[in-house]
Amino acid sequence: MAGLMRSVFPGEKVARAVLPRLEFGLFADEITAAVAAGCRISALFGLPSDGGAELVAVLADPASGDLRIATSTIGDSFPALTPRVPQAHLFEREVAEQCLVTPVGHPWLKPVRFAPSLRPAAGAAAAPPAIGIAEFFAVAGEEVHEVAVGPVHAGVIEPGHFRFQCHGERVFHLEISLGYQHRGIERALVAGDARRALHLVETASGDTTIGHATAFCEVIESLSATAVPPRAEVIRAIALELERLANHVGDLGALAGDVAFLPTASFCGRLRGEVLNLTALLCGNRFGRSLVRPGGVGFDLDSGRATELLARLEAAMRDVRQAVEMMFDSPSVQSRFEGTGVLTPAQAVEIGLVGVAARACGLERDARMEFPGGAYRFAQVPVSTADSGDVLARALVRWLELQRSAAFIREQVATLPAGPVLAAPGALAGDSLAVSLVEGWRGEICHVAMTDGEGRLGRVKIVDPSFHNWFGVALAMRGGEIADFPVCNKSFNLSYCGFDL
Repeated sequence: MAGLMRSVFPGEKVARAVLPRLEFGLFADEITAAVAAGCRISALFGLPSDGGAELVAVLADPASGDLRIATSTIGDSFPALTPRVPQAHLFEREVAEQCLVTPVGHPWLKPVRFAPSLRPAAGAAAAPPAIGIAEFFAVAGEEVHEVAVGPVHAGVIEPGHFRFQCHGERVFHLEISLGYQHRGIERALVAGDARRALHLVETASGDTTIGHATAFCEVIESLSATAVPPRAEVIRAIALELERLANHVGDLGALAGDVAFLPTASFCGRLRGEVLNLTALLCGNRFGRSLVRPGGVGFDLDSGRATELLARLEAAMRDVRQAVEMMFDSPSVQSRFEGTGVLTPAQAVEIGLVGVAARACGLERDARMEFPGGAYRFAQVPVSTADSGDVLARALVRWLELQRSAAFIREQVATLPAGPVLAAPGALAGDSLAVSLVEGWRGEICHVAMTDGEGRLGRVKIVDPSFHNWFGVALAMRGGEIADFPVCNKSFNLSYCGFDL
């Protein structure tokens, strides 16, 4: 059901002039009806102006495999969509602080990031909020107490604040505050040197270099009408699945470590490095920097390295199987994973959960199947799901995806098409918009790029899967014990920097 919204496919260029510009009441009604019919919000953002903002909504419709897009012009305030569509809550908070507008009726307008607005303003409104100064929800009652964790954490973890409202060990509510290390990547993509754009995108979330670089290159290729060679599309897909393998192996080891099951924790820590080295075999960098480029890839995969990649992949997967099956065969691990950090399918749908966390609730949400692009148009990866919505389900989904990603890599390396790996991109079309959806290892990555009349990037919106899923961590902790937080948090393993763009 397209309704009044414009229907486009991921990777399709569309002129901004033909995008529906709806009165806000109709705009909100269209989004509400589409979400009720099974769509989800992939992006909802604002383009600030002196008098308010222009809102842009991008909804993903898995039933049809296309996107629904519409815009609406608002003044300094507008009726909040969140009470009707809860998955809009964080998007509307972001719009409020970036465009200095007020979604009236929004239940909780806390800062999303402690950063300056995008809208020109005078006086106090032009200054960013003081870092870390925010109101927190408080639960009143006898013997209710707060436990604050962060924003400074041990080791190399980036800043984030977690505040628990507890009765004894039982968690009533967890509130998460991020944005302490806002880097202004979206702003820099518009205002900075275009030659540095891809470097910035690769660092949007460092463990998702391939995912974000692929999404960004796809919108650039759409806006410049650039056809990517088939061989390059396959190499991109191989690299994306290697990224998934490395991170899932690391996460399974970290989950084992959080419940003190040290054999799997130790083995997977080493094996993650083995898989990262396979990406280095492709391009010389373990995280895939400089591999994905507009028009294709910067490195080819010759037959000698392809043979070596497959041999090393087989050796790594044999060891991974032993380490992971040892963990799943342990009753002590099962007892700690099972029933911990539960999310229901209804909650997952309501808050717009994506990726591993959504699939662990039984939702078949996977952009590789729903919105296939590149090599995934011709070679499908089966969607891996579980139904208990707990830590165990999220671990099982990772293990299933590990096996299926490895099978996909074997098939694609063995059937790699001949031909070039890079096409020269042309100039970007003016006054146009393009959207890409890529299934990163955490979940759906959405990039939206809009150009001005001269074909320059005028607005880039990046939605990392963590933006959708952090509230899922808070819900999963309700009614649980505070001691379960480390393993529950790790079972989502969301990105701080991917949120703090």
